[in-house]
Amino acid sequence: MPDAPDAAPRGDMVSKALRLLVLLGEAPRGMTLSELARRAGYPVSTTHRLLTSIAREDFAVLDEERRWNLGLRLFELGQRVLHARGFTELATPVLRRITRETGEPTLMAVLDGHSQLYVHYVEGTRQVQITGEPGQRGPLHATSMGKCLIAFASEQAREELLETVELPPLGPRTITDRQRFREEIERVRRDGYAIADEEHEEGILAIGVPVLNPAGIAVAAVSSAAPAFRSSVEELRSYLPHLRRAAKELAVGLPPR
Repeated sequence: MPDAPDAAPRGDMVSKALRLLVLLGEAPRGMTLSELARRAGYPVSTTHRLLTSIAREDFAVLDEERRWNLGLRLFELGQRVLHARGFTELATPVLRRITRETGEPTLMAVLDGHSQLYVHYVEGTRQVQITGEPGQRGPLHATSMGKCLIAFASEQAREELLETVELPPLGPRTITDRQRFREEIERVRRDGYAIADEEHEEGILAIGVPVLNPAGIAVAAVSSAAPAFRSSVEELRSYLPHLRRAAKELAVGLPPR
């Protein structure tokens, strides 16, 4: 009997299912079946069959509005990864201390391809908050942590990123010229920290430092962020001793990536 039109080898179907999970991860409010099929480029029948399969294992869930969302099973696995890599047990008390010292939220990210992946976030003590939800990705070129992750990547990775990372305008002061961006990364390497002055988003300031392994390569980066109406670049620089102390502590305990 001939295969059905959307039949595929098992390995290919696993890849397709993973693609659906990635797309759901990029849609915090969920997606309908037709939206997900269109974004994935799969037939609706294939998409439905894959979703039904992964839903049986709680990797996806269908809500009352008939929108598909990531299931709690993925959250559980994500938490296990964070624990296994030391991000939770080691990072939580260190990042909380920074927040107590600055009053502002503290964030932690790692390099993931041409993006930064937020792995930890501690809410600040003040009324207006800057957030960085763990599991979400952010740009490298317009954030303080992203700049640190590029500046202190291996030489080969740094050069590749400097040549190929996209530089779209995101905030009023985003660096979009490649030569200027290269000069900015050289400054970050020289000074050991990075500033994002309304580069990612209007009204948002941030300062970040790398968490370095013994070879001087960043395994992560940490930052403090604040709204521009109540802070300044100079005030953020006063947080550097707290951030650098934390980076040294994290460098001792975090496993290599």
